[in-house]
Amino acid sequence: MSLLRDHDLARAFDHASHTYDRLTSLNPGYRTDLTRSARRLRLPDQGAGLHVLDLGCGTGASTRALLRAAPRARVTAVDASAGMLCRALTKPWPARVRFLHLTAEEVATAGEGPFDAVFAAYLFRNVSDPDAVLGSVRALLRPGGRLAVHEYSLSGKRAHRALWTAVCHGIVVPAGTLTGDRALYRHLRRSVIAFDTAPAFAARLSRAGFTGVRVAPVAGWQTGIVHTFLARNSSTQASTASASTVPAASALTPPTPTRERAR
Repeated sequence: MSLLRDHDLARAFDHASHTYDRLTSLNPGYRTDLTRSARRLRLPDQGAGLHVLDLGCGTGASTRALLRAAPRARVTAVDASAGMLCRALTKPWPARVRFLHLTAEEVATAGEGPFDAVFAAYLFRNVSDPDAVLGSVRALLRPGGRLAVHEYSLSGKRAHRALWTAVCHGIVVPAGTLTGDRALYRHLRRSVIAFDTAPAFAARLSRAGFTGVRVAPVAGWQTGIVHTFLARNSSTQASTASASTVPAASALTPPTPTRERAR
């Protein structure tokens, strides 16, 4: 079975959106780990005066983590799945948070930014061209801006790969099958195996021009399976994001599948 990409992946997330929060709540430490990664951005003064991008926000768990880490920041949260955004919009949010229906590839040309920080959770192993998205992130970040990537990225040790495979076969895929989303959770299993190891993704960040790259593990059973990657934008050039470009979706407007953009 090949990995899901682009339209197919967005549709799989659309279908799974109604049960996604319930299934992720079964993962011990899921939300705690997201908050820990967001706090590793170390945004000053609780984020006051800062504009932060939540890239691949899903149903809003990563957005909530950002608000816990930087409660005074302005947050723009984007996702390619209309269904996941609809679920996010059913939850209460402060006025300084807005949601947009955009793919990771579209954000750089949608008139958004520049941003002081970018948080990307469970995103990069799902995009077709991680290097292109990293280039877009650099274009969106202010010089010296901060990046935190929270991702399933195996350590490279056999034990961690074996543990991931066992958990997927014993829990993740059977649970997804019960909800009618077997294809998505099989994709999850395979995408983690196919993605960069933690050292390889750190090297990818460096090649993309980020500086101060650091890798930090999460706690609990996911140690060696999920990592936080931290880096800064070294660019001395101004962000290329253009404020005159019309955004592809309206803030805080529940998206529908018929409004999905071509991907």
